[in-house]
Amino acid sequence: MFSRIDSSGDPKNAERPGFIDTIAAATSLNEDDNGKIFALNAAAGAEIGLPAVADIEAGWGVRFYTAAAFATTDWTIVSATNVIQGHALVDGAHVAGIDENTISFVATAESVGDFVDVFFDGTNFIAFGSGVTSGSITFTAP
Repeated sequence: MFSRIDSSGDPKNAERPGFIDTIAAATSLNEDDNGKIFALNAAAGAEIGLPAVADIEAGWGVRFYTAAAFATTDWTIVSATNVIQGHALVDGAHVAGIDENTISFVATAESVGDFVDVFFDGTNFIAFGSGVTSGSITFTAP
């Protein structure tokens, strides 16, 4: 599910910090993922579960970015509770997230390089991101 690569695509230096983990299928994150950068790279998106707030400490954080266009399914970053706060600058407009549980990279609206940073402040997941195209990043509480 995860693979580590350096900027040349070479896995030999995968254990050095500062490299990128690729996510290509549904997964759940945990406290050991702190500090990672995740490239979302699959033909269809999937769900990425954030850790339970009871399982991590303040300061835990990750970055997600679209590494390739995806055709049919959104990439979703999901918290078990409505504790996602923040915003994304999307096509020049601020898209707010207040008491949400899902951040979506929306299929067909995404651009390579759209990103969202997520960190835990001890109570909430704070999110900030940027998307090129209108509707490319959304926040919801289904």
